[in-house]
Amino acid sequence: MRRLIIGGAAAALLLSACVKSAGDVSSGPPRHGRFVGVGIYPAGQMWSQVVVSSAPKDASASKASDDEQIIVVVDSATGELRQCGNLTGYCVRMNPWTKPLASSQVAPVPLVKHADQLAQEAATAAKQEVAKPTNP
Repeated sequence: MRRLIIGGAAAALLLSACVKSAGDVSSGPPRHGRFVGVGIYPAGQMWSQVVVSSAPKDASASKASDDEQIIVVVDSATGELRQCGNLTGYCVRMNPWTKPLASSQVAPVPLVKHADQLAQEAATAAKQEVAKPTNP
C-alpha cells in the first residue's frame, strides 16, 4: 500500500512539471490565419468565360480557361468571399456587407459569352453534325 501511495505521489510530482512556462511563445490561444478555406471546386465552363480585368503581358502566362480548380476562401476579418483560379491566381471577390473594392474584380463578373449563348452554340453545332451526309 505504501508503495502505491509513494508511486502516485511521484507521478503527480512529475506531471506537475509539464506546465508551460510564461516565456513560452506558443502559450495562449492558438493563432489561425486570416483566411479560412471554404472549399476547392472544379472550374466550370463559365469560369473560362470570365473577362479578366488586366490581361497578362506574358504570352505564356495562364488564362482563366487554363484554371482547373477554383479555391474558395473567406476573409475572417471582413467577411469577404474570394474565389480564385489555381493556375492564374485571378480572384473574384464578393462582400455583401461593404462597398466593392476598387482594386479587384467584384461580382457580377463580366463574361465573354453567357451560358445561354454557349448552349445555343452547342445545339447549333450538334444540328450541323447530324445534318452532315455520311459517305459509305
